[in-house]
Amino acid sequence: MKIATRVEKVPPSVTLAISAKAKAMKAEGMDVLNFSVGEPDFDTPKHIVAAAKQALDEGKTRYGPAAGEPKLRSLIAQTLSKETGLDYKSDNIVVTNGGKHSLYNLMVAVINPGDEVIIPAPYWLSYPEMVKLVEGVPVIVTTGADTGYKITPEMLRQSITPKTKLFVLNSPSNPTGMVYTPDEIRALAAVVVETGTLVVSDEIYSKIIYDDVKHLSIASAHPESYKYTLISSGFAKSFAMTGWRIGYLAGDLDIIKATTRVQSHSTSNVCTFAQYGAIAALENSLDCVEEMRLAFAKRREVMFELLNAIQGISCLKPDGAFYMYINIAKTGLNSVDFCNFILEEKQLAAVPGQAFGNDDHIRLSYATDLITIERGIQRLEEFVQSKI
Repeated sequence: MKIATRVEKVPPSVTLAISAKAKAMKAEGMDVLNFSVGEPDFDTPKHIVAAAKQALDEGKTRYGPAAGEPKLRSLIAQTLSKETGLDYKSDNIVVTNGGKHSLYNLMVAVINPGDEVIIPAPYWLSYPEMVKLVEGVPVIVTTGADTGYKITPEMLRQSITPKTKLFVLNSPSNPTGMVYTPDEIRALAAVVVETGTLVVSDEIYSKIIYDDVKHLSIASAHPESYKYTLISSGFAKSFAMTGWRIGYLAGDLDIIKATTRVQSHSTSNVCTFAQYGAIAALENSLDCVEEMRLAFAKRREVMFELLNAIQGISCLKPDGAFYMYINIAKTGLNSVDFCNFILEEKQLAAVPGQAFGNDDHIRLSYATDLITIERGIQRLEEFVQSKI
């Protein structure tokens, strides 16, 4: 039977292939060190788990509103209003099955066949594939270390055409961990407003930033940018709730209504009792988030210092998230070969940069313990030195 053309355009995930291979090797008893995982290695905080258990005990197991539990939508709106200084209401929020789902719903709701979507590279690997699945056209704008892997206002302006429908912004970034400065965000917002370009700001890592770095949402970066901005976020990274699948989209009322309509005909509501865990996350102290952030900060320092001591590779120090994006060009290997070889020879699992739009980079996650980090970087050094 013939598969739909839009699906055939989407390639198999190289990251899943590497991950499957690593799991198979580990099942055979090999000492595989996994740096490919994009999720916190902490347990979900106990008060969040307790709230979900209580919801189960209280019978909160039935269908709920397609847009999400009213109390959760209200709390998300209040949180965003406090963080951005803007006036978000419950009607401006739709709760989704994870942050990824919020982005896909948005693509379905606003992208017509042939519409262009501007995506800076390196990018999170699902952005262009989502665009292809709704028959849009990904417009990839390649950035480099010279700009901190960030798109500039000039790059953005030059990429906008009459077919442009959406600009995807991700800060803090997966895979680079870089954060746009407030001034950089304001400059991008000026282009968005000037050109009337819709932007979705993926802010899933906004609570995981380091040093004196400041996160500014593009929604509040310009007096008129709010009306052009959709914020995509969720609870997965900051609260170690990756498997709970609780995300959200916030912004223009008509677009939120449209994405809710899409959701009502695809997944209906988000898991009801899981939403009560998210309610507890927002109603209680953020001390648990800070504890995880501090642990990530320490790991970042250790990994960055160890990586910088390896001749033949280079990386910028990330401002947020929990990834190192490493230039491996001097090894002469492309990223897929590099990751396959290092997995086979050193039992170290990494993600090839090809998945993010840069075939001369790899991504390592430091969402793992310090001992594993030290052992893993030692193996990386041995591998690199054997190739240069």
